[in-house]
Amino acid sequence: MQTAFSGPLAISERVGTLDAAKLAASDLDAVFREKPAVHRFPGKMAERVHQLVVHVRDEYAGDAGRVWGDAKNGEQLRANLSGLPGFGEMKVKSLGAVLAKRYKLAKAKSLVPPHPTLGDVDSPQALLDYQAAKRQHKAEWSRMKAR
Repeated sequence: MQTAFSGPLAISERVGTLDAAKLAASDLDAVFREKPAVHRFPGKMAERVHQLVVHVRDEYAGDAGRVWGDAKNGEQLRANLSGLPGFGEMKVKSLGAVLAKRYKLAKAKSLVPPHPTLGDVDSPQALLDYQAAKRQHKAEWSRMKAR
């Protein structure tokens, strides 16, 4: 997870920007494969990021903040996040939790799941607590699915 959050910095340093239109016009495969690779699956992640920046460029005039800024309520925010390429229910809930808990975005509160998320992480100890709770949650979920 920590490596994933350093990805935008690496991309910005290699391309010189995080501007959606400029990234959409860039060879992200080469950017992601440059050593050290941005992701453990650089080709696939470059493809996903390209799809995402094209979507942000085309649907939000290149301004990713409009994904949540344009949403009138939690339902529309969920729809906007779900419309992002590569965003399933888990990413919607995780980003919703970050928006609600770290950025105090009221319309994101309905997206926050009852279990711990990245939105709970604000310190090294909180990261350790989150990782332990996530392992426990996944184990409980696996046991329930096995029944």
